Amino acid sequence: MVRFPAIPQAIVFDLDGVLFDTEALYRDALLAAAAEAGIHMPLSLCQRMVGLHGHAARMLLHEHVGDDTDLDTVWTGTSERYHAMLDTDLRLKPGVTALLDTLDELGMPRAIATSSSHGTAIHHLEAFGLRDRFDALVASGDCERCKPFPDPYLRAARILNKPTGSCLALEDSQAGVRSAVAAGLPTIMVPDLQQPSAELRRLCAGVVGDLDEVNAWLRGACDSTSEARAH
Repeated sequence: MVRFPAIPQAIVFDLDGVLFDTEALYRDALLAAAAEAGIHMPLSLCQRMVGLHGHAARMLLHEHVGDDTDLDTVWTGTSERYHAMLDTDLRLKPGVTALLDTLDELGMPRAIATSSSHGTAIHHLEAFGLRDRFDALVASGDCERCKPFPDPYLRAARILNKPTGSCLALEDSQAGVRSAVAAGLPTIMVPDLQQPSAELRRLCAGVVGDLDEVNAWLRGACDSTSEARAH
């Protein structure tokens, strides 16, 4: 399942699509706002936006619709719909709490590296009482370049004071995987809206269905190491 060469010294999580089930909410909000503005938006275009910073996503949309559409209207409409959905439909992804419990037991530090804003990340974490369960948060505005550039993951590893090669990244998107891998972090992809291409699978240390699989692998790897030391 996983080709990670050793038990990681730290884990760096993506936020949207890995910790929180928000990517589908944003997709639906964007599709509705685009339709209201008279824009036909292919689902494939929405999926390409997953994991990107707002500016990069906006540029993709601009390439699709050209200069004749008021993108501010689309973006405002998307934001209003999305935040309304968050009030009622924000959910944790399966396995989050159990994996954090395991990291607590192991004393393993963890961080978040996200293209979302600090305010958005803190809102989500506080909604589920998770803010204090992470040692660092790298969000939009903390780095000159966002995903798919390596800067967010480099910064997260630096804050955790760990070599990048000893930190395991958990990502759901193409942009996120490329960011983490470029920073030198072995990466497990937990696909949400985007399914990995053959190329992306080669980049990843593993592709799993959910965080419960990551948890099972981590516990098994730690148990095996403990048994080996005992003998």
